Amino acid sequence: MIRYTVRADSVDRSRTLLRAVYDELASTRPSGLRYQTYQLDDQASFVAIIESDGDPAAAPHHRLASFQHYRAALSAIRVDGPTVHFLNEVGSYHSNRTAPTASDDSER
Repeated sequence: MIRYTVRADSVDRSRTLLRAVYDELASTRPSGLRYQTYQLDDQASFVAIIESDGDPAAAPHHRLASFQHYRAALSAIRVDGPTVHFLNEVGSYHSNRTAPTASDDSER
């Protein structure tokens, strides 16, 4: 999970750049990637949830021209972050799975 905040005057630009990333993801359909971005209620903060097969640093979205453009622009418009957090699932319900699950350390 990555959390960051952009300047208030850059929210629309951030959303436009993100739309380009999602458009390119839709057209290239990289395998082994789940990528979601949420805008928080303060409107300037965003959270990205990324799941990928293998090394997170080598996730397929990193190779997209639109994502590289977004990352370069983000450096100029952000006021906080990006802060990276690795999430360990405790449980899930209706999250693209066929049945509810509860993760257990003994399963790893």
